[in-house]
Amino acid sequence: MKKTWWKESVVYQIYPRSFMDSNGDGIGDIPGIISKLDYLQLLGVHVIWLCPVYESPNDDNGYDISNYQNIMDEFGTLDDWERLLDGLHQRGMKLIMDLVVNHSSDEHAWFVESRKSTDNPYRDYYIWRPGKEGREPNDWSSFFSGSAWQYDETTEEYYLHLFSKKQPDLNWENPTVREEVYKMMTWWLDKGIDGFRMDVINLISKDPKLPDAREETPELGTAEPDHKFPYHFGGKHFVNGPRVHEYLQEMNEKVLSKYDIMTVGEAINVTPEDGALYVGEDRNELNMVFHFELMRVDAGKGGKWDIRPWELTEIKAIISKWQTLLHNKGWNSNYMNNHDQARMVSRFGNDTRYRKESAKMLGTLLHTLQGTPYIYQGEEIGMTNIRMPSIDDYQDIETLNMYQEYTAAGIDPDKVMESIYIKSRDNARTPMQWDDSEHAGFTTGQPWMTVNPNHDKINVAEALKDQESIFYYYQKLITLRGENDILVYGDYRLLLPDDEQIYAYVRTYEEKQLLVVLNFSEQPVHFQLEDSVEYERYQLLISNYAVDEQQDIREIDLQPYEARVYILNQ
Repeated sequence: MKKTWWKESVVYQIYPRSFMDSNGDGIGDIPGIISKLDYLQLLGVHVIWLCPVYESPNDDNGYDISNYQNIMDEFGTLDDWERLLDGLHQRGMKLIMDLVVNHSSDEHAWFVESRKSTDNPYRDYYIWRPGKEGREPNDWSSFFSGSAWQYDETTEEYYLHLFSKKQPDLNWENPTVREEVYKMMTWWLDKGIDGFRMDVINLISKDPKLPDAREETPELGTAEPDHKFPYHFGGKHFVNGPRVHEYLQEMNEKVLSKYDIMTVGEAINVTPEDGALYVGEDRNELNMVFHFELMRVDAGKGGKWDIRPWELTEIKAIISKWQTLLHNKGWNSNYMNNHDQARMVSRFGNDTRYRKESAKMLGTLLHTLQGTPYIYQGEEIGMTNIRMPSIDDYQDIETLNMYQEYTAAGIDPDKVMESIYIKSRDNARTPMQWDDSEHAGFTTGQPWMTVNPNHDKINVAEALKDQESIFYYYQKLITLRGENDILVYGDYRLLLPDDEQIYAYVRTYEEKQLLVVLNFSEQPVHFQLEDSVEYERYQLLISNYAVDEQQDIREIDLQPYEARVYILNQ
């Protein structure tokens, strides 16, 4: 297996709007990030993934870009951004930028021109179609509810937007569009960035016929709830589309291959077999993908908002499938929350009585699997979901659109709110909790979004004072991964696949073995090591409870949410 820096790195994701505000306007900004670089260095992370900071009208918090080569005013200036890059590089850290090229903003100069007339030179930069029988060109639904088509009176045609109507999809069939994108990517790479996280990159190729989706069975992902809407998820016509691998190989040849960088693509509805096509080391596309199988483990037949309890056996099966099928073919990304997902300690752990223990246990999982771990801001101090009093307190476009659509269809608003408390993207977007002051030390002004009231107890200042905090545990995990090749390159074998409380596995590399034992429940549980794991000696590497290090590892009584990692035969 080829060794590279991005396999050995730990990535920290910054959602700039919510990280740190330097000027009191209530919105996080680039100078705010610069002020916290020593904190990130103390944690020990190697790469910062910066969510979009480009010019944007902010319909979808920066994922609707109106100028790819300038910085949004509220975040600062290009000079500020240069200082951020320099500050990271001086501290031995790297920077990857978000690349959002499935769509632009409707305020981008290309789209402003495109909508002027049907023969405008920029018309074909986007996907325009006449209506059918007085309706949209097809029945596809947007990921953000409603139709994926928007009628435009100027030319009396519709344009495609798989997300917000202010996010028209770019037409990748047009070679000029692709060249424009590659030129822009090269511009950023020449400035010295260290790679890209690519937003919904596996949606860039659509079936040119744009057929109706009505006959489809709802797939993983956006599926129809129990009540009927006139639009349908058209996934099979634009997810992993007909030319997506051709486009990515072209991108790799013309841009990516010319730099020593890391790339990770957000990929909706991919299986490990699909994933191997995107990240296969011999295929010249991407280094990693973010898949969504684990993020859908608690979704019922009605999709994301139809919430059901997850089972540990499902989680183990999903992770094990990806660990096994990509081994020696490509590389995994390991995450359990980000700016689009609820807080992992609330979703997969216990955010009340066992918050610290379960946060450490989940961190242990992510840092001891094969693949690059991604930490989302605040995860390292155990930040939790939020229950805001009213739908009026929420800001996320996906959440607001869903609430309006579901309540209009007659679903009880209280039931809809319960789904929002569990799954809304706003759970991840509350301001970073730096201290116990009024706005958690995030801003001296009025924060753009509600600060979680639990910041009086859960904050960075408290974590740094407590040697047993989640922060210092994460610091140790990152250090251990840097010191032990087995944690990076070892293969993976699942133990106890049918156990609903214990997640245990063995990593093997050269002559060494690593044993990871995790209790995913709030009950004490007895672990028995299967005979197939042979060892002469063992040493405890890390645990989230005090442990008798002489205790025989064949039989272990685990406390609620206990995590232990042993190295064998060292």
